[in-house]
Amino acid sequence: QVQLVESGGGLVQAGGSLRLSCAASGRTISGYAMGWFRQAPGKEREFVAAISWSGSSTYNADSLQGRFTISRDNAKNTVYLQMNSLKPEDTAVYYCAADRNRYYRGSLVMDYWGKGTLVTVSS
Repeated sequence: QVQLVESGGGLVQAGGSLRLSCAASGRTISGYAMGWFRQAPGKEREFVAAISWSGSSTYNADSLQGRFTISRDNAKNTVYLQMNSLKPEDTAVYYCAADRNRYYRGSLVMDYWGKGTLVTVSS
């Protein structure tokens, strides 16, 4: 079993940056693909970014226009999401998730989920 805990969320002004972290415990995630997802109030959960087990492949939502970058440190059992040029529409709860496959399968079906961290972007 894998436990995922997100941190780094908070209130930021439009144009600012935040770095989210996702710390895993219970077992190593070095063989798992990892992803970030978000859910805004009144909206469905959506894909943000994903990374393969080694970090060699990354996947990003086209709508983000390259503003967010996912990375991982397998030695620390941690995944990150660097968010730049934040916009009010980025306001959401951000979730970290793990896929027991080595490569992201392109869906919202993940094996383990964190409880999320709230990001609020003010205009």
